[in-house]
Amino acid sequence: MNWRINVLFLVLMSVACQKDKAIALDIVDYNYLIEAEELKSIINQKHIKVLDFRKIDSYNKEHIAGALHMWRTDIEDTSYPYSGMMASTSQIETLFGRLGIKTSDTIIVYDDNGLCEASRLWWILQNYDFKNIKLLHGGISEWKSINGQVTAEVPKVSPSVFRLTETPKMEYYVSKEQVNEALNTNVVLLDTRTIDEFSGYLQKKGATKGGRLPNSIHMDWAEAIHHNGDKRMRSLSDIEKIYSKLNIDKNDSIILYCHSGVRSAHTTFVLTQLLGYKNVRNYDGSWTEWSYFNDLPFESDPITLN
Repeated sequence: MNWRINVLFLVLMSVACQKDKAIALDIVDYNYLIEAEELKSIINQKHIKVLDFRKIDSYNKEHIAGALHMWRTDIEDTSYPYSGMMASTSQIETLFGRLGIKTSDTIIVYDDNGLCEASRLWWILQNYDFKNIKLLHGGISEWKSINGQVTAEVPKVSPSVFRLTETPKMEYYVSKEQVNEALNTNVVLLDTRTIDEFSGYLQKKGATKGGRLPNSIHMDWAEAIHHNGDKRMRSLSDIEKIYSKLNIDKNDSIILYCHSGVRSAHTTFVLTQLLGYKNVRNYDGSWTEWSYFNDLPFESDPITLN
């Protein structure tokens, strides 16, 4: 009798696992995520360009065969007195053209940090009206788990022409000035950093001081992924439950920020593409820019030193 119960348990567990997988596939089919198996089936098509969005040491050690390398500093405008600001359209056009990416290509980008890094590129390209981009769910680890080919060989590229629209919609972008104007309105300010950064206890490199924007609420970006596991997205139902704790309506106006707009770009992806929030914008400069200006208001918690 016991063996029958055990078999029944295994069957039920299998069905449950398949159900979870189905939920994940629903998300992939509807949004900008792509699973490793699907990438494997299309990777050799000429219009597919794979981007490795990790630090150069990781790329040089191994990367998906044929993948080009890109990092945060490649998509940054360095003309500001602080770091992390998004690259201009002309910078992106020059960079992509140099890498042999054409306007008609489809970009598949991956990282090893739960798509946090990749989401920054997704966010920039969305603002510039380029939609042919997908994020590899599970990153390079997922790719290797299905025996996808990796190599240390750097692919040869031929320069191409890449063009963005002349008047981009900047759909998910908000500036420092716009954030400042929103402080005394009903706009929700959501800080996606760690709780130590939010409280002001931790001041990361690049910030002029510790603290947060006035009247901000907090939700760590990493809550949406299995951060200590395979770094894939949590199930849609789990993500819904996590963000329901904030009591934010999906039609509310929301401004996201973090240290330099990277982690909050990931949350922008989660809220808009997975959960269907309608009015979400990511503050490009985030705390790095805001903390630079002494005339801008901020908050921090009292810190007791033992």
